[in-house]
Amino acid sequence: MNPLRSPFPVLLATSLSLLLSACATTANAPHEVPEIRPGVARGYLETAQLPDSVALLPPPPAPGSAAFALDEQVNLARNLRGTPRWQQATADANLQFPEAASIFACAIGTRIDEATTPRLYGLLRRTRTDAAVVSDAAKDRYNRGRPFVANGQSTCTPDKEAGLAENGSYPSGHTSIGWAWALILAELAPERSDAILARGRSYGESRLVCNVHWHSDVLAGRFMGSAVVARLHADAAFRSDMDAARAELTKVLATAPQPPANCADIASALAQPLPVTAY
Repeated sequence: MNPLRSPFPVLLATSLSLLLSACATTANAPHEVPEIRPGVARGYLETAQLPDSVALLPPPPAPGSAAFALDEQVNLARNLRGTPRWQQATADANLQFPEAASIFACAIGTRIDEATTPRLYGLLRRTRTDAAVVSDAAKDRYNRGRPFVANGQSTCTPDKEAGLAENGSYPSGHTSIGWAWALILAELAPERSDAILARGRSYGESRLVCNVHWHSDVLAGRFMGSAVVARLHADAAFRSDMDAARAELTKVLATAPQPPANCADIASALAQPLPVTAY
């Protein structure tokens, strides 16, 4: 090497090359989500930060009351076994990832998965935990029996019935999760909010179709989903992940997004009206 020639240009070029390589590796790396145990993401909120479902919800309707009569009326009229709506409710019952990430894909207009939208995928995983456990206190306090136990008819997930029978019906945890996701996604993609919120409503209705929840369970679950999202907005980590997911989703929707191929079938199934609706 010429002793009069500074090595700085060579070092600079080498450093820049290493930096660019590191950035590319980081950009292609999957978004890591903290987990409670393998496959179960850690929520954003500690137990003490969660809304208190016992304090926020009234007791479930008592047998003999007008509210319980409405629950029974809705339950008796919603027999849709063998229809496309029943099949969609069966699909909606699965809240395991990666399948659960596709629940709102048609409404939002693009695939939601770890490869296409990793930041949004991680956000859904973490908020699923918050929106699930927020209802535990009321479920444990009231230990309300499920409609399939009362009416003796099957559900769309017969393999889950033994566990469901031991788990309180009020409020609906699936509905809490689905409505929380609907509110979050409507905020991330406001131009699609009507379709997203409509899907959030129909997602809760799937629990009626499946014969696993009473009408009042679904209403209470929707309320708790709203409560947990309101609390999440006070959490800095949640807000930061919302910003990242928004930027990611905006970029994806600006291209030619690829929604799932079965969106027309899902729309047709969800268009089938329930025999009784009351809100």
